[in-house]
Amino acid sequence: EDQKFLEKVAAEYGLKKPDIDQMLKHVDIIPPSLALAQSAEESGWGTSRFAREGNALFGQRTWRSATGLVPEKREEGKKFKVRAFDRLLDSVKAYARNLNAHPYYREFREHRAAMRKSADQTIDGMKLVPTLIRYSERGEDYIAALQELIRINQFTAFDDTKLLDKMDDRLETLTKKPNDPDA
Repeated sequence: EDQKFLEKVAAEYGLKKPDIDQMLKHVDIIPPSLALAQSAEESGWGTSRFAREGNALFGQRTWRSATGLVPEKREEGKKFKVRAFDRLLDSVKAYARNLNAHPYYREFREHRAAMRKSADQTIDGMKLVPTLIRYSERGEDYIAALQELIRINQFTAFDDTKLLDKMDDRLETLTKKPNDPDA
């Protein structure tokens, strides 16, 4: 059963076999600072037509999907669409899968794995930005824009955050209504 699970995960990430070292490079976090910057840049802070009509936060292109949105200023002869999603969460999942599986982002995964193996194991979104040079046709201008978004908005503060487990006792504390009406 475990072997079948590993084979399924390996296949999902484009790996020929379930090699644990390779899988760990593909199945890892995307730093929140990086995801926030890219979603802000790609979706115009959630105001773009793609974000509003297609729940598309990361500007991912598709050449196969019938459900994608055609960019209004797409060059003549181009066939791509921008992927559309039923839910925002689906957009985030597709983004993570894209960075974790697509061959264009191998350098991203290699740098992230090196950070993971470092003494402090800090995954630094700002340091990973240059590895995404192929994410946008804008190249270096795109990289500079992401770095500026991270810096100005202090997104790196989110890189060490952890989501609370639903069963975590602290969740009750955070959701409990205070007794004092002025609280």
